Amino acid sequence: MVDVKLLGLWYSPASHKVEWALKLKGVKYEFIEENLQNKSPLLLESNPVHKKIPVLIHNGKPICESMIILEYIDETFEGPSILPKDPYERALARFWAKFLNDKVGAAVNTFLHKGEEQEKGKEEVFEMLKILDNELKDKKFFVGDKFGYADIAANFVGYWLGVFQEASGVELVTSENFPNFCAWRDEYVNCSQVKEYLPPRNDLLAFIQAYAQASASKT
Repeated sequence: MVDVKLLGLWYSPASHKVEWALKLKGVKYEFIEENLQNKSPLLLESNPVHKKIPVLIHNGKPICESMIILEYIDETFEGPSILPKDPYERALARFWAKFLNDKVGAAVNTFLHKGEEQEKGKEEVFEMLKILDNELKDKKFFVGDKFGYADIAANFVGYWLGVFQEASGVELVTSENFPNFCAWRDEYVNCSQVKEYLPPRNDLLAFIQAYAQASASKT
């Protein structure tokens, strides 16, 4: 019997990327909710380098880093392909996944700060969204005609970005500024392959607002 465990957090876009991949492949797994203020011995043992989620444990062997886990799932389990078969499209998917993974999340987190740091984050996100808006013109998915690797990587900008924007009061993403991106985002969050795997928006908004207030009280 295959033993698959996922160490993660319900509000984490990185955890949800891995969950999507497992569900797309039809893999049964046990989700283990972590507490980053009191990390479990299993997490510390499974990811001793970064001590972060998500971690996939397959037959007792841990795999770390969400995008590496996606490729492992794609190569290990039967089911629909996550990465394109065509080498060029596969390279494009990896390029956009890396862009989304490396560039966007850290900048959006600064929305919850104030003053100069928030303004700098807004500028960075604005420039990134200009790139994405240009790329997503008349496109349903990032690469090719199938939902896949880059689209899973895009869950932060497709869903979490709007929640961060509302929680912080920052109005940056509008159809006037980024018409192609907004059209893609609206299509994305209502896509059957996406919608059922997203955390409840009200719960996520309440969590991020509480996190922002707690962070502000410490400064």
